[in-house]
Amino acid sequence: MTGQVSFDSHTRSVLAAAVEYVNRLTPGYSGGSPVTTPADEAQAVAEALAAIGYPQSAVRRADAKRLAELAGRMRIVFEAAHTGDLDRAATEVNALLLDTNARPQLDRGKDRPWSLHFHGPNDELANGWAAGCSAGLAIALGSDLAGRLGVCAAPQCDRVFVDVSRNAQRRFCSPQCQSRVKAATHRARQHPPTP
Repeated sequence: MTGQVSFDSHTRSVLAAAVEYVNRLTPGYSGGSPVTTPADEAQAVAEALAAIGYPQSAVRRADAKRLAELAGRMRIVFEAAHTGDLDRAATEVNALLLDTNARPQLDRGKDRPWSLHFHGPNDELANGWAAGCSAGLAIALGSDLAGRLGVCAAPQCDRVFVDVSRNAQRRFCSPQCQSRVKAATHRARQHPPTP
């Protein structure tokens, strides 16, 4: 593969949203610190939307609860794809596509050509983003980019990411986790354990 992976802008935004939802709404570890399910799911969803450049607005509790539930299922997709279990990842994505009732639609923005988007059955925030995220994961899995869905390799970190690097060698969710592992490796070389 030459150059960086280039998902189209819509796929890139819904995959980024899937990463944000999984990382903000599912328990686990981030950079060595425990992550718990947020007490205020609506605020966590609003922050996830803001992180991907969506105008921050009030999020209804029902939408936040639905996205939090679906984030747990999206985590299954990332974890399965990361371990190479594409059958499990595809099964979960197919279930998400059915549950969100994702519908393809050609949309056109200002001064932009037509592009394929996926929408839910209505304009509610949870339906639209959940359907889009499910379709984005399906696009990644249904192409040679399935290996680009990853889980952080740093100890005590299970945050997810989409690898858009040139050489498909990304292993960490963030530069902080990469630095933490490099520093630990360096310290171990400087001070090897005594027998």
